[in-house]
Amino acid sequence: MLGVTKLLCETIKTEQGAGHKRHGHGPAPAGLPSNGSIMDSKHGASARLLQFAEDKRPVVVWNITKRCNLKCIHCYSDSLNKDYAGELRTEEAKATIDDLAGFGVPVIIFSGGDPLLREDIFELTKYADSKGIRCALSTNGVLIDKKTAQAIKQANFAYVGVSIDGIGEFNDRFRGMIGAYNMALEGIRNCRDIGVRTGLRLTLNKRTLPQLPAIFDLAEKENIPRIYISHLVYSGRGNKIRKDDLTHEETRKALDFICEKTMEFHRKGLEKDVLTGNNDADGVYLYMKVKQENPDKAERIYKLLKMRGGNSSGVAIGCIDNVGNVHADQFWSHYSFGNVKERPFSEIWRDTGDSIMRGLKNKKESVMGRCSQCAFLDICGGNYRVRAEAVYRNVWGEDPACYLTDEEIGIKRQAIGNGQEAIGEEKRYAKIG
Repeated sequence: MLGVTKLLCETIKTEQGAGHKRHGHGPAPAGLPSNGSIMDSKHGASARLLQFAEDKRPVVVWNITKRCNLKCIHCYSDSLNKDYAGELRTEEAKATIDDLAGFGVPVIIFSGGDPLLREDIFELTKYADSKGIRCALSTNGVLIDKKTAQAIKQANFAYVGVSIDGIGEFNDRFRGMIGAYNMALEGIRNCRDIGVRTGLRLTLNKRTLPQLPAIFDLAEKENIPRIYISHLVYSGRGNKIRKDDLTHEETRKALDFICEKTMEFHRKGLEKDVLTGNNDADGVYLYMKVKQENPDKAERIYKLLKMRGGNSSGVAIGCIDNVGNVHADQFWSHYSFGNVKERPFSEIWRDTGDSIMRGLKNKKESVMGRCSQCAFLDICGGNYRVRAEAVYRNVWGEDPACYLTDEEIGIKRQAIGNGQEAIGEEKRYAKIG
């Protein structure tokens, strides 16, 4: 994910130094501060700089159960409200937590399905916390009554992210349950009111795009400190609605709006942490916008983006699913590197005998098409391989959701060809080069 507030409003500390000079485009959001970086006084540098750290152990998204009480149109895990066979038992999960702690994993994001449907979720969270791992909760929020909110606080969750894809009945239709919006909003309030840091999430697509202004208004009205805007990833049911993904021009306009609202919150003195996720072209776009108005600030942004490294699937982000399979991230459910019931995560994660794992850890040598020639590969990281595979049947092809032009990223299409022809199943996962 990309910390838009951190970069635009400079709410983290970094050295001013030489960066990378590129031609920008379009105006930066009005009122960009031109002063130097400042330390985040509330949470400290270590937490704020986690996404920009150069020596990373993976943050693990743990889909602890596949069961879900909603049926969202875009669900990447294609979850249903039913029991799934083979899910990790409590003791198996604790053994995996021991391994993750020994490996130095800094954060576990418990997700699903909906993790609150798992009876031992708080037992597992407390156990992970006792081992020094920070835990976050990714939930639809409908089960967070006041009692559950207290249990979340007692389990020492560092953050609770609640998915809301629009206001009122729109959200209910999109997420497949009448009343889901009111229950999710009440869940956010219940966490907020007892001091549990919480935020809301929306996934961008043609259906939810008109809801974006109302989501920002909701965050301001309800004093919700964090807004996470995700791009659509073509995984699970999300792949079935990829025709509803935004056009490149719609994506650019959405980013312009997100940047402007971020700066508006900053000018008002509102402490809002705005982030985008699942399209690493966002960092390049933000850098180019700022560079036209404030080159010095843009260089500081570039330095942080390069430290972050862009898409980090298989490197700084990983996933364990409900039955123990290990994936490059939560969107790679169709491809497993191994299972924690058979081998520890720490061993699986370091095994580059798998061609996909090896390719993800050496992305520059693997990506094809315009990604391979992009001047910003260092800060984008080749974006999402899952989308490339879904569209081109080539895991190393260019990401079709990259909305930057060839001119902006410094390449000539005729010189490289598109490199996107669909390839046979036997070569689909082969490392290029």
